[in-house]
Amino acid sequence: MSATSLMQRGLRATLPPCIFLALTAYFIWNALHGAHGIEAYQQRSSLFSQAQQALHDAHQEQDIWHRRVTALGEQALDPDMLDERSRTMLNNTREGDIVVPYGDHEHLY
Repeated sequence: MSATSLMQRGLRATLPPCIFLALTAYFIWNALHGAHGIEAYQQRSSLFSQAQQALHDAHQEQDIWHRRVTALGEQALDPDMLDERSRTMLNNTREGDIVVPYGDHEHLY
């Protein structure tokens, strides 16, 4: 047997396993680091949980604003309470109102 035929025989024997190992390494690397790999899945899971938290916060804020807007309805406002509160805030009285003075550290509201 000549040296070239021995090299060809060795190359034929080692080339398919080397190609198989290279393909296996390529697929394993992509399974870990590729666009659809484990790292990408963890990043997407993190983004998904952040998005769910943001959605929950947005729903809470929406509920708060809904309650505030509902409280502005005509039936929700009591004219006497509104008048009392506005007079307290503006420090105004009408003629004939009885004023009860409070101390410095005693607040009505």
